[in-house]
Amino acid sequence: MDVCGVDPGLGATGYAVLSMSGGRATVRDAGVCRSDAAADLPERLTQIETDFAGVLEQWRPAVVGVEQLYAHYRHPRTAILMGHVRGVLLATAARLGVEVRSFAATQIKRTLTGNGRASKGQVQRAIKATLGLTSLPEPFDVADALAVAYCCAAESARRAVMEPAAR
Repeated sequence: MDVCGVDPGLGATGYAVLSMSGGRATVRDAGVCRSDAAADLPERLTQIETDFAGVLEQWRPAVVGVEQLYAHYRHPRTAILMGHVRGVLLATAARLGVEVRSFAATQIKRTLTGNGRASKGQVQRAIKATLGLTSLPEPFDVADALAVAYCCAAESARRAVMEPAAR
């Protein structure tokens, strides 16, 4: 089963596709969808939508994991822009028939590090170790997308174990 994780950002949206087999995650693809900072907001969102749709069409993941929107009271404009990008990502996945699951940042960090308040650097090192990468995933957008994908894959595995037990 392939799982896609996404880290929404207007300038750079990180994405990662993990393949799950036998309880082991393998990175199939990871990168960044970038938008032109000089372009108007609708054009930037269209760029992100086009790039993200290409990723989904290429890899056909079973599910897309996205971090829940977090808004810091000191940066309301950033939260609004993230909301626009997240909305485009959710709509793109829905249009292409891919299930979407949302995760709190603390849940993602806790799944990887055991600490819901881990730093970006701790998450980056944990994802490197967990996935057996030879170097730290960079930029942070990619590391965060890998973390979201891994959290989503771990939850999918838990669900698969729990569903037969519930019957």
